[in-house]
Formats: sequence, structure tokens, C-alpha cells
Amino acid sequence: MTTHAGKERGDRPWAAFAALALMLLALAAAAFVFAPPARSQGESAAVYTGVASCAGSTCHGRMEGDGTVVRQDELMKWQEPSTPGGAHSRAWAVLSNNRSQFIARNLGIGDPATAQMCIGCHATAGAVAAKGAMRGSVPTEDGVGCESCHGPAGGWLASHYAGVGTSANPDAEMRQKHLANLSAGLKKLEDPVVRAGVCVDCHFGSASDGQFVTHRIMAAGHPRIAFELDLFSSLQAHHQEDADYGWRKFGAANARTDHVQMWAVGQATAIERSLALFQSRRGTEGMFPEFYFLDCHSCHRRIFDQAKPVRTGVDNPGRQIPEGMPPYNDENLIMLAAAARLAAPALADQLAARTAAFHKAMATDRPSAVAAAAQLSQTVAALKSAFAARSFTGTDAFAMVDAISAKAIGDRFTDYSGSQQAVMGVDTLLNAMVSSGRVTVGAAAGIRGDIDRAYAAVKDPNAYKPAEFQASLGSAVRAIRALR
Repeated sequence: MTTHAGKERGDRPWAAFAALALMLLALAAAAFVFAPPARSQGESAAVYTGVASCAGSTCHGRMEGDGTVVRQDELMKWQEPSTPGGAHSRAWAVLSNNRSQFIARNLGIGDPATAQMCIGCHATAGAVAAKGAMRGSVPTEDGVGCESCHGPAGGWLASHYAGVGTSANPDAEMRQKHLANLSAGLKKLEDPVVRAGVCVDCHFGSASDGQFVTHRIMAAGHPRIAFELDLFSSLQAHHQEDADYGWRKFGAANARTDHVQMWAVGQATAIERSLALFQSRRGTEGMFPEFYFLDCHSCHRRIFDQAKPVRTGVDNPGRQIPEGMPPYNDENLIMLAAAARLAAPALADQLAARTAAFHKAMATDRPSAVAAAAQLSQTVAALKSAFAARSFTGTDAFAMVDAISAKAIGDRFTDYSGSQQAVMGVDTLLNAMVSSGRVTVGAAAGIRGDIDRAYAAVKDPNAYKPAEFQASLGSAVRAIRALR
């Protein structure tokens, strides 16, 4: 039924995430740590039990990952003090550091460790309170605890730790038990649509109080929000995917997470949420548009006042907008365009047309832009459903890398955020090839330098140069193609 939890079968190699991990560590040490929400469908009557309810040595609180079914040291990994894997446990603690205090003073909100503007994402307690769903007790100092991702445990905790009985078919019993726990409030994180919905509330933003990093908050010192579902999930993973995982989550011993699907659904969910918030009250700030939705570096660039003008922007064929107007941040739309060509070609042309119409409407007035956003949202939702309904192979991962690097897409990498999203996408797709068995761990490690050079091209937004990035991404893609 099971394999030893210490085995690495099905794991994605940590080395493949080294460059992004360093970027995240620097960000976490300096500022706020990324944190997912604490919402699940129908949880208004659910009871939260806190991290302590998971911490027994017979559950997830061992010092070593030597459990016979699951690792059982998941709490230790969640608490790691310096790695991305421990970022959620540090989410509330960082609100007491110097940078957080500086941001709070700039905003005039008092102590960030108690301000709802901050703890709405930096603590499970704040996130749940923002949605009016709290029952039970969750210490704020837990930060982003187990139940932020897995759902309030009051309805399923006892069944979860009871184990499997003496059934003649323990695998089937384990599967049925998992399904029952899902009905009782456990979140189905193996479903990419569910996982994306859980993560984007804080990793992108929501309508709830304290779950939206406005331009004003960023101007006070908060870092820009950047997120890619599958890659960040891998950095946060506290488990191995083995036969037990396959039976429990998918009903088959050899079933595993489809990382290409997770990436594609994540891209669709991010832009879907962006467009929904843009159409809401979040879309404006006083008399101004909410600049969070616009491309940062269209404004944040050097200004030259001299006899011979210096053009600091680069034409983007995906945005037919007047010169000098800040464009919508379309980093996820660019990735979605690449994914659509491969996975849902019937919708690809519609996506391109409605994306162009949305950018054009942005230059007209807000009502026109909101109407165009609503049309575009319909296409994005259809794409998300199409991605969620199909499976992807290692061969598809190669094809997706080709799609990202194709000229029609590559010419749109004129801005920092889209380029950063592209290199994260190529990285996660390479690891999907490893997970599917199309590429060996050793072969992937052999081209790590090419991926790292692409990361280096987006390490510093102030030093970003489109032509240099496109060249470095092209080099990484050629290295991946050579592994076919």
C-alpha cells in the first residue's frame, strides 16, 4: 500500500529551484513573506483548531521524516527558519522587523503585527477574521498555519489521524476516507483549480479586508507581488509523492501531480482574479486608477530632459496603446497566450482578440475598459476549464517551452514582470519534464547554468534590459530543447 516516506520518488529536484529560492529568501528576509488565504467553500460554520492540533509526534510533529506512511516531520519543515519552505510560519513574525515597521509608519496604521491591513494575509487568524468565518481558536503568532491551506480542521481532524483499519483493500479505504474528509472541509489541494483559488487571495489579492497590496502599500515599502502557482507550490512542499499519495489523492498508485496543468491553471487563475478585481471597487483609488494593475516599469524608469531625446520604452506588439500610456500588467496574459496555442487552440484566437480589445479600451475610459475586461474574463475562465479538463505529458512540457519562446510570444517580453513570469514558467516546465520521466535529474542539473542566467537577467528590475533577457531566455530554451 505504501512506500517509506523518506524515499524521494516523484519529488521535484530542489536544485532546479535554486535561483528562485535565493530571490525569495532575499525578499522574505527584507520584507513580507508570501502567504495564502484561509478560505474554503462553505467553511462559515467550520472550526479552526490551530497548528498545535497537528503537532503530535504520532502526527506531523516528529523531528525526522521517518514515518511509514507520510514524512511526519511536516511541522519541522513548515518551521524552517531560513528556507522558502518555512516562509508561511514566519509570515507574522516578519511584521515586527525594521522594514515592516517602516512600512507601517509610512501608512500610519500603527503596529503591523495587529493591523488588519497586514495580518489579513500574514496570519491565518487575520485572514479568517476578514471573511467573518472564525470559529475555534487560532493564535495570530502561528502566522500562516496548516489550516490556511488545508482548511479548518474541526470537521475532519479526528478522521484524518485515525488511520486505516483492517480492510481487505486498505488502499481503497484510504481513498474513501480522503474523500470523506474533503466533504468535511479538507481542501482538495491536489485539484489545481482549488489550489489556485486558495493561493491567489494573498499571493495576488482578494476583495476581503487586508488581502490586497495596493500601489499605496507598495509605495510605502512593500515589495511587488510576484507569483507562479506550480513553482511556489514546489518550494512549499512538505511531502513526497509516492504510491500512498497517489492512492489517497487520485485513486491510483502511480498517479502524480500534473505540473504542466498546475502551471497553466495558475496562469489563468491569476489573470482571472486580476480582471475581477480591476472591475470591482479595487480598480480605482480616489480619482486615480489603482496603479497596482498597471505595469510598474512603464512609469518607474529614468526620465531624460535633453536636446536629443532618449527612448526608454520598447514597443510591445501585444499592446496597441498610445505612446506614453501605462499598460495593464499582462504578465499572466502573455503566458496564457502561449498555453492556449498548445492546450486550447480553439480559444487562442479569441484570447488574442479580446486581449487586444482590452488594451485598446484602457486608452478610452474606465467603463469601456471594464466592459472589455468582462469579455476577456469569459475567455480566461473557458481556458482555465479547458486546462483543468485535460492532462499533460512530458512531451507537452517541451511543446509549452517552445510556445513561450516562439517569436509571437517572445516579442512581448518587453517588461520586467512578463519576463520574470517567463523564466519561472520555463523553470517549472523543465521540472515537469523531470517529474514525468522525460528528462533525468542529472540532465536537468546539467543545464542549470542556462536557467540561472535567465534568472540573473530578471534579478534586478532596475537593471532589466529586454534584449539581454530575450537572449538569455533563448539560450535556456535551446538547452532544454537539446534534452529531447
